[in-house]
Amino acid sequence: MRRNLPRRWACLILGGALLMPYMMVGVLVAAIWQGENANVLLPTQIGVFVAVLPVVAATGLFLPVRALEVNAAQGLLGAHVETPPRQAGRSWQERRRTAAWFTLHLAVGGVVSGCTLAIVPFTAFTLLLPIVGNPTPVFGAVVTPGWNAVSWALGGLATLAALVVVAAGAGALLARLAPVLLGPTPAERLAAAEEQARTLAERNRLARELHDSVGHALSVVTLQAAAAGRVLDRDPATAKTALAAIEQSARAALDDLDHVLGVLRDGDRSGARDGTHGGIRDGDHGADHGGDHGGPRGGDHDGGGVPSRRPQATLADLGDLVAASGAQVRQDVGDLSGVPAVVSREGYRILQEALTNAIKHGRGPVLLSAGVQDGELRLEVTNAAGGDGARPSGGRGVAGMRERVRLLDGDLHAGPTQAGWTVSARLPLRSSP
Repeated sequence: MRRNLPRRWACLILGGALLMPYMMVGVLVAAIWQGENANVLLPTQIGVFVAVLPVVAATGLFLPVRALEVNAAQGLLGAHVETPPRQAGRSWQERRRTAAWFTLHLAVGGVVSGCTLAIVPFTAFTLLLPIVGNPTPVFGAVVTPGWNAVSWALGGLATLAALVVVAAGAGALLARLAPVLLGPTPAERLAAAEEQARTLAERNRLARELHDSVGHALSVVTLQAAAAGRVLDRDPATAKTALAAIEQSARAALDDLDHVLGVLRDGDRSGARDGTHGGIRDGDHGADHGGDHGGPRGGDHDGGGVPSRRPQATLADLGDLVAASGAQVRQDVGDLSGVPAVVSREGYRILQEALTNAIKHGRGPVLLSAGVQDGELRLEVTNAAGGDGARPSGGRGVAGMRERVRLLDGDLHAGPTQAGWTVSARLPLRSSP
């Protein structure tokens, strides 16, 4: 309490200073109304003080004083006021709270400031009474020097002590009410929680995209490295082609990783500027990571060195994905031009993950089909199972595919069939969920 008292007293005096223009105008208006000379240097009328408080409240209601008051409460009162999130417009709930706080701050600060300006000089004056050379009139009484004036000096000290107690209590009251009136409103807290939920959902999506992209690239690298090692001596040309595919896939995966980290850094910086956690908007969070393995998309940086935001890969990029996989893939792809963008993006990711699993755990050629039938996008990837006849259950691949399909209200099957191991999905052709 004693450590915060000087700063809290300064905050109260700040409130009194902000109240002075209102009081001076009020005294001037009252003097004009009554037809007498105005003394704007000493506006002490109680009626004027009460009359200007509604004007102070209107100022807090319509003018943006909240940021100023939050800084004063945090820096001078030592109150733990949660910084409200930045919003495009002010709600009436926030306006009413700000108006109540602004009025309370100026009213209490005006009273404490007035008492400070009166009591501190009065106390100094009474301390000098016992030692002044001549009798001095005080409130209609003549005080003579010596012991007769000691009681006045003690009274001045008691008045100053009472002022300190009042200032400490007023400061503590404002410090307690500041978080309530200046902190985020329930609507602002709800909006911030929703924004945080959207941000976490987008980051979870980025994690899935990175898993699909890097996992696919590593699978291609593993397959091509094994193939290159087997034919290096007897077929250098084929080994060279495999090494080129390894380089291309690794470069694309590294670029995707760099891009994802750049987007996350962008989100953190924007969140710090806005006072929020920083959302990543749908459509420009770079969900195309690893989608276009057919050519090096790396190096797409803007002038500031931050990776640019690129369009997401869709089923239109399916040919590049298959070509870069290095696997023997037999395609049966129909007309996909009418597939909505969101379904096309998710369908691409499902095929990418299914192809990755086929490369990692299967053997022989891969059969890939994609087409539209009965208002649904139907996808299927099949190849012979590995030596043990089953696929490993670890990892996030199948779970990620199921999550994508569930978001689009579709169906997914992943398991053994007569043809081998099959991943099939049906996605309704409808707008984004």
